[in-house]
Amino acid sequence: EENLAESGGGLVQPGGSLRLSCAASRFTFSNFDMSWVRQAPGKGLEWVSGIKSGGTTTYYADSVKGRFTISRDNAKDTLYLQMNSLKPEDTAMYYCAALLGATEGDFVKYGGNWDLYMYRGQGTQVTVSS
Repeated sequence: EENLAESGGGLVQPGGSLRLSCAASRFTFSNFDMSWVRQAPGKGLEWVSGIKSGGTTTYYADSVKGRFTISRDNAKDTLYLQMNSLKPEDTAMYYCAALLGATEGDFVKYGGNWDLYMYRGQGTQVTVSS
């Protein structure tokens, strides 16, 4: 059984919306900072967004700022990513991942490196195409 399980991906037309969820289990979710990262075919891992453990501090990659919103519900051990105004270049496998004690620099500069994370999910595919 995985510690993190993503869901909510699918096929959507450009301009559409999706909401991804990430259910955590077997660790104390509320103690961990969380990221969404993505990997497109043939490309490296790209950090998308991060949120501190308390849920009030969030960070975004420039490529998604203003279109994506990260949130979490610590009572439900669940992380979310609301994705609006989707573009074909958002097509990728999306993963959630957990880390401890992250700074803004950790998210922005190193968030695209799996070595930063203690837990990660198996991913959910998002395809944006007409």
